[in-house]
Amino acid sequence: MITFTEDSAHPGSRKSLLGDTPSPELVKLLSVEKQVTATTPPALLIHTQEDMTVPVENSILFYQALTRAGVPAEMYLFQRGPHGVAMRPGLGTTSDWPMLAEQFLRSRGALAPPKP
Repeated sequence: MITFTEDSAHPGSRKSLLGDTPSPELVKLLSVEKQVTATTPPALLIHTQEDMTVPVENSILFYQALTRAGVPAEMYLFQRGPHGVAMRPGLGTTSDWPMLAEQFLRSRGALAPPKP
C-alpha cells in the first residue's frame, strides 16, 4: 500500500515510480487511498512509528478512506519496529501482530475457528 500525496509519500518511491513532476491525475490514480470504494476488500493494517521507510501516515490515510467507504478494517499502530517487521520477536507489543492478524482473519471467516 502506498500513497503519493506530498506530505505522506516516501520520496524515493514517489520519484522512482512517478518521476520528478508527476501530473495530479497520475498521483491520484496511483495513490491507493484515492482508489477505495465500497467494494474494496476488508483490510488489516499494521504499521510502526519507527518505520523510517514508509511514513505511518500512509496507513492512516488508507484506513480513513476505508472507513469513509464503509469497508471493514482494523488498524494497529505500534511504537516499535522497523519497516518490514515480519515475525521478529522482542519488539514488545509489535510482536503480537501475527496473533491479531489471525483473529482478524477468523472474524472474517477466512480461517477456520481454532480446534477445542
